[in-house]
Amino acid sequence: MRRAVRRRRRAASAALAVVAAALAVGGTEAQASRGGAPPAARATQSAAPPAVVRMVSAPVRIADAATVRLLRPGDRVDVVAAERSGPPRVVAAGARVAEVPDPEKGVADGGALVVLSVPRDTARVLVGVGAMTRLAVTLC
Repeated sequence: MRRAVRRRRRAASAALAVVAAALAVGGTEAQASRGGAPPAARATQSAAPPAVVRMVSAPVRIADAATVRLLRPGDRVDVVAAERSGPPRVVAAGARVAEVPDPEKGVADGGALVVLSVPRDTARVLVGVGAMTRLAVTLC
């Protein structure tokens, strides 16, 4: 009788182990099919820990106020500098919109303010370029 109970316990344990293994394999394949990194790529990525990037809030004046009214917190945008002397260039790619303040009344130069969450180095570039050229955004 005891042997029969032990065999059933072992069979149940083995069945649970097989189900757990199937779920684990199916879970990684499902993540890869949903756009996650494949298991091999994840293994190589985890070898070196990613560097910590400190995000800061950068207020940026965008030339077209109507475009800013389309933005909502959490949106991702590319910030483009439209220089007169050369072709437009992307200054910040994939910046997260942190806040869209209410439009100011009586602003003579037009445009509207948006607060972006970007790395500190990108914020410095945005401030420098924004002081010299007109900035635009494209939704990502």
